[in-house]
Amino acid sequence: MSETIGKQVAQLNKNSIDLEGTPLEPTSEIKSIWSMVHAEMRKEFGEAIFRSWLKPLTLQAYYHGTMEVSVPTRFMRDWIQTHYSKRISEMCAQENAEIKRVQIVVIQNNVIDAAPEVSVDTKKNSITSKSAALRDNIAEISSPLDQRFTFDSFVVGKPNALAHAAARRVCESASVPFNPLFIYGGVGLGKTHLMHAIAHSMAENFPEKVVMYLSAEKFMYQFVKALRANETMNFKEQFRSVDILMIDDIQFIAGKESTQEEFFHTFNALVDQNKQIIISADKSPSDLTGIDERLRSRLAWGLVADIHPSTYDLRLGILRSKREKLGAEVPDSVLEFLALKVTSNIRELEGALNRIVAHADVSNQEITLESTQEVLQDLLRSHDRRITIDEIQRKVADHYNLRLTDMHSARRARNVARPRQVAMYLAKLLTARSLPEIGRKFGGRDHTTVMHAIRKVEELMGDDAQIAQDVDVVRRALTG
Repeated sequence: MSETIGKQVAQLNKNSIDLEGTPLEPTSEIKSIWSMVHAEMRKEFGEAIFRSWLKPLTLQAYYHGTMEVSVPTRFMRDWIQTHYSKRISEMCAQENAEIKRVQIVVIQNNVIDAAPEVSVDTKKNSITSKSAALRDNIAEISSPLDQRFTFDSFVVGKPNALAHAAARRVCESASVPFNPLFIYGGVGLGKTHLMHAIAHSMAENFPEKVVMYLSAEKFMYQFVKALRANETMNFKEQFRSVDILMIDDIQFIAGKESTQEEFFHTFNALVDQNKQIIISADKSPSDLTGIDERLRSRLAWGLVADIHPSTYDLRLGILRSKREKLGAEVPDSVLEFLALKVTSNIRELEGALNRIVAHADVSNQEITLESTQEVLQDLLRSHDRRITIDEIQRKVADHYNLRLTDMHSARRARNVARPRQVAMYLAKLLTARSLPEIGRKFGGRDHTTVMHAIRKVEELMGDDAQIAQDVDVVRRALTG
């Protein structure tokens, strides 16, 4: 009788817990399933993604067909939910059909949770781990930060999403999530903006840590200066005593053997101390020429995040954000025109907007599409080389081994439609023709069809290396 009552009480307690939604201790079977799935993630998603995002996932509970796992930060939870949670749930369900979903919760490090809330000023006043003299010396060596380059002013799009997410992850983690963080991309795509944003955020989130940010050229200058003054020991002490070392444009030490040797040893010393290193370059570690093989290997140790060339949508988003900051009345048609025409880099794009706003302010005139074309005629000249749409169609057709009539036909097969979209994209990029004019040259198509083609090709160029190469080859053939 007592045994029966005991079971009933236990069941009542279990039901009570379930009704309140309190997670239950996972059974040995659930723990085993999670261990298998967690190990499988490494094969499914790859070593870099696993170490950067999925390795910290920890099983916490199981209830009502829900497997609850935890991560240490909200940002990590949001990123995993957006990019990987659906597949993780499928993997769990494959092991046990009763598992209906995977719930990701945030359980912060106990040390962080226990830390009392204090103001930034209080934190700064309590810093005793580094001497004031050391901080002053490092401040003299470090390059100045641009106050405009923050995470708030960084416009996120598909081409830079991974690099942005990785940068935020580094700034939110009390420990080192990956070492180094290596960000690479072409000129004017936002690498330096991200580096400055990281430095600003680190100083705000972890004021007790010493952050050193400088270009590779300045690192080389400081090293040569120390050699000439016979102060290499002081140089080593300065660079190896920081908590976060950030080097911009590492490609500039290519061919500089002694500088590379010193950086190699500095890199190893900081990694051994579990200090964060963040590097930027114009190429991936494997593509850097003039860099010692062992150093290139070290640079690829952590997370390598690339920034692709900007898409039309990203450029338009950046222009809209810039317009808001300037408080200027710039018509959407002008922003759309600039986003289509100025494709080389973000720096030039923002400079073009600054020019037309300044001209309108000085001349006391409204900003129009006509005035924009007049003010930026030198910048736009490179995009208007008297190239005709007929010539573009012929070059694209030759490149893809198509008939010229396919450029005007109604055929929708992908092997015809995709080259036709490429030709429309190049027509807008290399001529001054309007969207309706371009549409008429492609079999009387509507201007919205042309706009869709332009956006589609720009999107594909960021994802498909072959498409990007095809467009570049044809464009070079046209522009000579």
